Amino acid sequence: MNLKQKYTDLIKEEANRLGFMSCGISKAEFLSDEAPHLEKWLKKNMHGEMSYMENHFDKRLDPTKLVPGSKSVISLLLNYFPSQVQDQNSYKVSKYAYGTDYHFVIKDKLKLLMHFISEEIGDVHGRAFVDSAPVLDKAWAVKSGLGWMGKHTNVLTKQAGSFYFIAELIVDLDLVYDTPVTDHCGACTACIDACPTKAIIEPYTVDGSKCISYFTIELKNEIPSNVHGHFDDWIFGCDVCQDVCPWNRFSKAHSEPLFDPDPQLISMTKKDWQEITEEIFQQLFKKSAVKRTKFSGLKRNINFLKD
Repeated sequence: MNLKQKYTDLIKEEANRLGFMSCGISKAEFLSDEAPHLEKWLKKNMHGEMSYMENHFDKRLDPTKLVPGSKSVISLLLNYFPSQVQDQNSYKVSKYAYGTDYHFVIKDKLKLLMHFISEEIGDVHGRAFVDSAPVLDKAWAVKSGLGWMGKHTNVLTKQAGSFYFIAELIVDLDLVYDTPVTDHCGACTACIDACPTKAIIEPYTVDGSKCISYFTIELKNEIPSNVHGHFDDWIFGCDVCQDVCPWNRFSKAHSEPLFDPDPQLISMTKKDWQEITEEIFQQLFKKSAVKRTKFSGLKRNINFLKD
């Protein structure tokens, strides 16, 4: 076995030991296929008020500009599908935000993986990324053979659907690269048909500025009145396009205790949400991604549904 294969196998075995669902590797190079799509998406203002999407265009498409000397992108998936979900008659929070903020959980795992690489392989340099820098996570996951891009623009796998986080290590180490898998969406349009705000404007294109996740998390101003009545009781994020996807029949509950929801969150009624105080918000979402919308944002979202 050559060294490249040996190192690749070592990394994948350790990723599995750390609890990642899967690990795929691709060459760190310019994403030529994604460049025109990203440019068109931005020009059509589909990012709404997410102005950060306009920044670092070159770095988004070329990891060697983000991490000088990089040779490989190690893509990792971490399952977050919960074993129990909220009462569907209550206001809804996206499943990824049930437990501890994934940024913290995954960053810790990536640090351990990077430390392992340094210990076992030697002088390897790189950076860890969890949805917090100009990296096109989904594109790298697809390029690394971890799944295909669904029509809702979430990465899909036959084995587990799409309820997982994507993260990367970009390193200056030559490894054996994986190849993309084929698309298995076929003629299905379940996600497009079910989107409450018609944000999936065509297969494989989501107008971010029309998405419920955008309105409830990213948008800092008032939610426009023309989407009133189309939120399907979501107050933080939205899982509709994933919930209706046939491939998510195969989702299995995660095994990460930090992603387990607070029992209080699962049992909250609409009345509980309407009466939530800042104190309860801070206590309940102390380490949660829900903190991103702040108490004032959550109250705005609740009141928008209540009005």
